[in-house]
Amino acid sequence: MFDEIQFEKINRLPKYIFAEINDLKMSARRAGEDIIDFSMGNPDAPTPTPIIDKLCETANRSKTHGYSASKGIYKLRLAMSKWYKRKYGVILDPNTEVVATMGSKEGYVHLVQAISNLGDVAIVPDPTYPIHSQAFILAGANVEKMELVFDENTFEVDEDKFFENLLDALGNSVPKAKFVVVNFPHNPSTATVTPHFYERLVAMAKEHRFYIISDIAYADITFDGYKTPSILEVEGAKDVAVESYTLSKSYNMAGWRVGFVVGNQKMIGALQSIKSWLDYGMFTPIQVAATVAIDEYGNIPTDEIIPRYQKRRDVMIDAFSKSGWELSTPNASMFIWAKIPPIARDMGSLEFSKQLLVKAGVAVSPGIGFGKYGDEYVRIALIENEKRIRQASKNIKKFLKELKKEKTKKED
Repeated sequence: MFDEIQFEKINRLPKYIFAEINDLKMSARRAGEDIIDFSMGNPDAPTPTPIIDKLCETANRSKTHGYSASKGIYKLRLAMSKWYKRKYGVILDPNTEVVATMGSKEGYVHLVQAISNLGDVAIVPDPTYPIHSQAFILAGANVEKMELVFDENTFEVDEDKFFENLLDALGNSVPKAKFVVVNFPHNPSTATVTPHFYERLVAMAKEHRFYIISDIAYADITFDGYKTPSILEVEGAKDVAVESYTLSKSYNMAGWRVGFVVGNQKMIGALQSIKSWLDYGMFTPIQVAATVAIDEYGNIPTDEIIPRYQKRRDVMIDAFSKSGWELSTPNASMFIWAKIPPIARDMGSLEFSKQLLVKAGVAVSPGIGFGKYGDEYVRIALIENEKRIRQASKNIKKFLKELKKEKTKKED
């Protein structure tokens, strides 16, 4: 009798493409197969011991077991303000320009809920991390996609093309776009930008009257001398922009769910307000441990996290090239955005990922799951050790060799 009742908000969400890969992966594991899993950006190393110790110490104090502050305890917001001052020279008011969130994803979604009206338009580059689009859909807003163009060898964004495409998207959006989302270092493509990119973006936002939401979740994971810029370094950026950051990747704290949104007071105020209705913040001992991580162990990303991912990146590029799969070298993030080998490119990314899983025991994320412009690629997360990476390359070499034989036989 309730069949006629529809949940329109959920119906607007697209099919979850990654589910097919996840189902195949789980079936293979239940059958006892060894799957080398590069499909999800979930850090495999433990959270550093000093941070865990602080969590345990604080959790043993009974006074920390009650409700916390929905916007985060003051010391944690202050620590984030000091982090921006140290890293970027940016001054933030911890009371009015910083919110601590349950991971950057929760903060992003609730920010979008707070600031979007029904029918508003957001411009989101394609490919994209799915929630960057779907948060607006869930809020009853609409999304205008624009192609993200970057150099396939260096992964540097073609900035002139970006702003050309952005102007086109602004002209196409009805009603006029209210928000533009950027995410650099980019997930999934690892693409990066220069400080000058943000200067142009802020100037365009003021001219065309839109807000900017910048996500720098991978800000700390950079290689070969590259440094992630912040949009808030641009003079006047706080008039039009907010930025999100997370400890998930920088400190191997993905499951702790500690993130931040900082910047424009109007948008931060909206996020603080909606969170005051929806939650009581993170468990206080987690916030205390996160404060210590930011204030006292800021060298952990440089000393421990970055070298691990850089070594895996270099090993993977070398090993996969020997298997017949040439990869370009990213200078940021914990992923490789890999163009599908020519012999298999006609499959599309979903079918290629499925065959790679079934026939080679290697799991990756199909690029089509991030948008139509990702379909010639797969995303490979650097979350397996060097031995497993080399084993994956051997499996892939065998898979590609068999695929070539099959294609040759069909042609004959």
